[in-house]
Amino acid sequence: MRRKILAIIALIASIGIAIPVKAENPQHVTELLETKQCPACDLRDANLANLDLTNANLANANLSGANLSGTSLKGANLSGVNLTGAELADAHLRKADLRGANLSEADMLGVDLSSANLSQANLKGTYLGSANLSSANLSAADLKGAEMEGVNLVKADLSSADLNRANLSGAYLDVAKLSNANLSGATLSETYLFMADLKNANMAAAQLNNADLTDANLSGANLSKAVLDYANFTGAKLTKVNISQTNLEGAIGLND
Repeated sequence: MRRKILAIIALIASIGIAIPVKAENPQHVTELLETKQCPACDLRDANLANLDLTNANLANANLSGANLSGTSLKGANLSGVNLTGAELADAHLRKADLRGANLSEADMLGVDLSSANLSQANLKGTYLGSANLSSANLSAADLKGAEMEGVNLVKADLSSADLNRANLSGAYLDVAKLSNANLSGATLSETYLFMADLKNANMAAAQLNNADLTDANLSGANLSKAVLDYANFTGAKLTKVNISQTNLEGAIGLND
């Protein structure tokens, strides 16, 4: 009997018959669409694109691999949700609650996360190109290796966040809170950090060429081995900054 079962499995594999993989629970999808209340629901790989899910409750739901591109989730409760590998391009999540959510490897191109709460969220390797994260709370979030080129992070809270090797080229971080953040090896070329709070931040080996750090607070920051070519430090607070083995060619404002 066992040999027959193995033979059938081998035959299926040889002729390319697809064995269906369990995806979303259809009943949960219906529940969400009818009530906008679906905490802890199984919505894996569900197609939820371009829907109005404003103020929906999806706390602790499994939305891994789901398509939410263009969907409105303004003010939604997404705390603890699993959005691993999800498609969220151009989605609207203003003031959404994403505390502790898993967004690793998600595609969030152009997403609106302004004033959203992403504290302690996992955004490792997430693509956030041109996203709006102004005034968002990303304190203690994991953003290692995240792609954040051109992102709007004006007045965002990134204190104690892990941005190791993240790409923040051309990002807007004016008046952002980055105290105790880990920016080691991060790319911040041509990034705007006007009046940013970088107190005690770890920026070792970071790329900051042509960055604007005017009036930023860099007290106690670690900039060892960083590239700071033509960076603007005019008016910046540089008390106890570590600039050992740092490339400072053409840097402005260091002698003010």
